[in-house]
Amino acid sequence: MGSELFGKERTLELRRRHIGPSCKVFFAKDPLKIIRAQGQYMYDENNKKYLDCINNVAHVGHCHPTVVQAAIKQMELLNTNARFLHDNLVEYAKQLSETLPPQLSVCYFVNSGSEANDLALRLARQYTGHHDIITLEHAYHGHVTSLIDISPYKFHELHAECQKEFVHVAPSPDVYRGKYRENHPDPASAYAGEVNALIQEARKKGRKMAAFIAESMQSCGGQIIPPPGYFQKVAQYVHSVGGVFIADEVQVGFGRVGKYFWAFQLQGKDFVPDIVTMGKPIGNGHPMSCVVTTKEIAEAFGASGLEYFNTFGGNPVSCAIGLAVLSVIEEEDLRGNATRVGNYLMDLLREQQAKHQLIGDVRGVGLFIGVDLVKDRRKRTPAKAEAQHIIYRLKEHNILLSADGPHRNVLKFKPPMCFTKEDAKYTVEKIDEILSDLEQKTSTRVQNGKSYPVDNRVSVSLRGSKRKMAPASNPEVSSRYRSELEGTETSPSEECPDGDSGHFKRSACRQEPSSCQDKGLGCNLLAS
Repeated sequence: MGSELFGKERTLELRRRHIGPSCKVFFAKDPLKIIRAQGQYMYDENNKKYLDCINNVAHVGHCHPTVVQAAIKQMELLNTNARFLHDNLVEYAKQLSETLPPQLSVCYFVNSGSEANDLALRLARQYTGHHDIITLEHAYHGHVTSLIDISPYKFHELHAECQKEFVHVAPSPDVYRGKYRENHPDPASAYAGEVNALIQEARKKGRKMAAFIAESMQSCGGQIIPPPGYFQKVAQYVHSVGGVFIADEVQVGFGRVGKYFWAFQLQGKDFVPDIVTMGKPIGNGHPMSCVVTTKEIAEAFGASGLEYFNTFGGNPVSCAIGLAVLSVIEEEDLRGNATRVGNYLMDLLREQQAKHQLIGDVRGVGLFIGVDLVKDRRKRTPAKAEAQHIIYRLKEHNILLSADGPHRNVLKFKPPMCFTKEDAKYTVEKIDEILSDLEQKTSTRVQNGKSYPVDNRVSVSLRGSKRKMAPASNPEVSSRYRSELEGTETSPSEECPDGDSGHFKRSACRQEPSSCQDKGLGCNLLAS
């Protein structure tokens, strides 16, 4: 059993007194006080169990005994910096490199996803001699200044002229809600063409591209899966002007997609990024991260004459933990579990899509799944208030889920990799109950179990098929229940409910935890 030093009220009092006010808590009207966790479950001070559907940090499960024992064993022996020789560092670098294409063989160990992405920018700029960066709409790459500068998810909330001259923002490759949708004959080429247009326009102004950076699957952007071939085409354009491609795997790496160890591998064997960044799941909750790149880029970085040293990066304890995480992923077949449970969860959610008009799209790979909620399938109007309502109701059933995306209407599943089919079934059953209750109060439902069409008269996918159906719009929510729903809306100056990134203003989605507020009262979910 876990223990607590203070009662909940005293803990809150001390937090208000000593912790910065921008550091939000979950569900401020009734915050969760979590004192222990195991596997995919978290427990409060009263031993109430919560199913964790969103914590991609506790990758192999909270407090996995193999990881815990590896940390204890090494901590009892030695922890020091990487200027001393130690086998853990080189063995971990070797094993980590073996999960990647052979070109990616040089590691820099750091302590957070933000540190990793900041270092990746330094590597790219030193290697290319250029400065400009191409990023994606709604991208989030970290909380330090250099990364806020290239994260539209954040900098658009600061002020009207917040985009720096050296930052170029390309459309997110979103085939459900973006510029080029599922009916486009070649969305990968179309979205890559937008990147090339940015490059050519920047060249006319004398700008030179250092890098294109993208999450291999956008998390803060709303669980966006780039169309296959997109990264290859973008890389060609970027390489043609002397830039490099940075794949940000901080949220989605280490086998979460199931079939592959890294999400960028979904693009195909012919795509290899120049730099890969990783964090969050790498240490199963221990603060560590890594940048992996080619020998050529590493040598150019070293040629600057400036030594790179990180006090805690690559220390023996962190590397022991990293090795334990790799071992558990392999020994417990967690990639296989991600595929099996992820496919099962997708099937269950698509059954709900056929039943409930609010579900506009279900998308994902492995245990990285998004449910895009809409008020009108034809217009694809984001159902933000409904998404927040569902999250709060799920918490009442001891289920922790998050919402994100530019409209904060996408339910995000990214649970610990030990998540089971039973967990998936229970969660979807509760979502079904909540949606059914919403429909009864709003007269919004799918008739005869069929979906209505979306734009272009092509319905969203149901079990992989596309069917044309008679058009229909989503009836307006009754004024009484609309008022109830709006109680979960957030104002433009507040943060939204999300365990990982659905916050709105300046709290960083790569920080653990992120937060949300409910009409001026914080109501956060769970750390990502």
